[in-house]
Parts: sequence; structure tokens; C-alpha cells
Amino acid sequence: MEFVHVPVLLDKCIEGLDIKPDGIYVDGTAGGAGHSLAIAGHLCSEGRLISLDRDPDAVAVASERLSAFPNAQVIHSNYSRLREVLDSLEIDRVDGVLMDLGVSSFQLDEGSRGFSYHTDAPLDMRMSKEGLSAADIVNTFSEQQLAKILFEYGEEKFSRRIASNIAAKRAEKPIETTLQLADIVRSSVPQKARREKNPCKKTFQAIRIAVNGELDHLSKGLDEAFYSLKIGGRLAVITFHSLEDRLVKQRFAGWCKGCICPPDFPQCVCGRKPQGTLVNRKPIEADTKELERNNRSRSAKLRIIERSAENDG
Repeated sequence: MEFVHVPVLLDKCIEGLDIKPDGIYVDGTAGGAGHSLAIAGHLCSEGRLISLDRDPDAVAVASERLSAFPNAQVIHSNYSRLREVLDSLEIDRVDGVLMDLGVSSFQLDEGSRGFSYHTDAPLDMRMSKEGLSAADIVNTFSEQQLAKILFEYGEEKFSRRIASNIAAKRAEKPIETTLQLADIVRSSVPQKARREKNPCKKTFQAIRIAVNGELDHLSKGLDEAFYSLKIGGRLAVITFHSLEDRLVKQRFAGWCKGCICPPDFPQCVCGRKPQGTLVNRKPIEADTKELERNNRSRSAKLRIIERSAENDG
């Protein structure tokens, strides 16, 4: 299986995690094991790496590529179940967690998975290969539900028109392939919008997010990761679109906030202390060299937070 996935912001991730050779680290999104291999390479024999992925294809590939590292373990699981995984391994706290979000290069390039609007394939988009597919959503959700998904998860301003045309087309026959959906999207947006950029991107992103419950898993996964860190441990998250980045930014800001008393209180009575400290106040982005080497890094943003207090409340 050819699983190509060039790790994004690799050097910045490794630098940001501040890896201790004997530490315990989690790669929440193993993918093609690019980041995992780099983390494992910085660990001594006392160190430990746990790599997770919800995609069984990624688990198979990552397991093979990490086989040379006896202290690395690959587990088929979503990062939103990180606490459950760590409990099963009898691990209380870890020194660092990395989460590289979104769809992998392999998933996009493997046409049969149905993530790409460039290749004709069954309308699938399931990262885990289980549960509700993109075809299920496109053919069974109401027109109003579809419009809401496209607007909220794709920030698509033509969401209602696209949803209306989907409903009209599926009434004639089921929409079963990626190119069928792509054709409907293209015919639903003005010609000017079609010239500016591929109009399918937002719709495919929105449906993929809905299929995989990505924002719900991210919200839970962030909490599980942060509260599994030791004091001084770091959480590094790479996002690829504004919805992900906004969620990460807001969650990080909440952990770094101290007193939450009303501003008119003369002094603090809540006693709340910041639980984390931002390692980088602004998101880290790819430099020119990386952009030339890997075009998919153009929208990547890396945010890193260090846990500084035990207050889990």
C-alpha cells in the first residue's frame, strides 16, 4: 500500500514539543507516520510513543513503518478516545501530544476513498471506513439540513442553492459518486465563482466534516489531550481550515485564562488560575521552502500550549 503523506511543519512540531528522550508522547493522527517517526527518533529506550489513527489503512502503514522502534505502539482509535487508550495502557500522564488535523494526503490521493472531487469514485469520505457515508448524507438528509451543513462546515455562501439542486437531482436518481456531486456543485454557483477557484472545495469539506464528526471529535480530543499532560507537557495542534483553528484558538485561550470574576468585583473570589501557557502567541505557518516542497502546507497553522497547572476544573 502506497501511503504518501508528507508531514507538515515537521521541524516546528518537534521543536515545539520540546521532546524529552525518556518521555511519553502521543501522535493522535498517525497517518503515514511522518511525525511519529520523527518523534520516535528523538526518544531513548526509556521513552515511549503511542500513535493513534481512526483509519485502518493508516494503522497498517504506520505499524509497518514504526516496526523498527520497539518503544512505539500504533493503536486503531480516534484521538477523542485518548483517555480511554491511556487508561488501557496504565498511563496516567504524558509529556506531549501532537494532533495533525484534517484529511491526509493518502486519503485525498486514494480516489476510491471518495474524498477528492478530481476523481470519480463512490461518494464515501469515511475516515474510519465505518458508519454514515457521504452518499447517505447527500441522499437522505433534508434540503434544510444539507444547506446548514454546507453553510456551517464549509462556510459556503451558495449553500441553499447547492442544497436545492442536490435535492432536485436525487429526486431523479441517487447521487452515488464524487463527480456527480461535483457537477451539481459547479452548476449551482455563478460562473465568476467557478473561475476564481474550484467551487467544490467547500462543499466536499463540509460533507466530510459531517460524515466524520470532525469538530465534535476535535472538541473532545483537545480536552482529553490537555488534561492528560503532565505539568510542563505540551499539546501541539496543526489545523487546516478556519473552523478547526478557531476551535483550537478559543480552547487554548480558555486554558490560559485565570480569574473569571465579574470585572466590577474589587478582588478575585473565584481563585481560578491559568492552566496553560501559550508557547507561540501567533500560529506558526510554513515557510517559503516548505511551501515549495509541499503545497498542502499552505493553509497549515500550528498552535502549541504548555500545561502549567493541575486544576482540572
